Amino acid sequence: MRLLVVEDEEDLAGALRVGLVRAGYAVDLAVDAAQAYELLLVNAYDLMLLDVNLPDVDGFAVCRAIRSGEVQVAGGQDLRVLMLTARNALGDRVRGLDEGADDYLVKPFALVELLARVRALLRRDTGGTGVVLTVGALTLDVARHEARRGSRQLHLTRKEFGVLEYLMTRPGLVVPAEELLEHVWDANADPFTETVRVTVGTLRRKLTGGDDDPAIETVVGRGYRLREVPA
Repeated sequence: MRLLVVEDEEDLAGALRVGLVRAGYAVDLAVDAAQAYELLLVNAYDLMLLDVNLPDVDGFAVCRAIRSGEVQVAGGQDLRVLMLTARNALGDRVRGLDEGADDYLVKPFALVELLARVRALLRRDTGGTGVVLTVGALTLDVARHEARRGSRQLHLTRKEFGVLEYLMTRPGLVVPAEELLEHVWDANADPFTETVRVTVGTLRRKLTGGDDDPAIETVVGRGYRLREVPA
């Protein structure tokens, strides 16, 4: 999943990026509203972490502009927003939610709580109710970063895990390579490389386990589809 962190405090932004990347997310950073708008216009994010106290426009106005359609968002105006702020007054929390934020977290916060809230919001975005995704014999524990086919544990890289997670939230649907690149890789990814094809190829081999019935089907000219497979 791909996240946008909008935070002007360099140390905090860096720490958030490190923690989120270690948790398996692709992360882009923006230091103010203007930069955030530019990134939102061209990249389809699954969730935005938005600081209230930005140097140009406050986070309340950013959230309101997104929800009203004043700011165009590549992924749509229903982008999930987790607001981050040092303001802990009840009125500020209520205002943030009223302006369209999906959740509100007061600084300072523990990384484990932030990650839990991110997982909860992403489950809501895909219609999920738990942290364990299941498609046929495949199970993916997002919180523990564990994947299995039946009783066999799968040892996946972060990108392989991210691709599998994205496909498991859309079982049976054809997902274009461009969509995987947008949601699993960050802005530093080169769209002209074979990185998606190579990652899907290594993931397919790990999922298949030696049989001739792959879990990930290539639909020529369209993308990839996750199929239900037995243990």
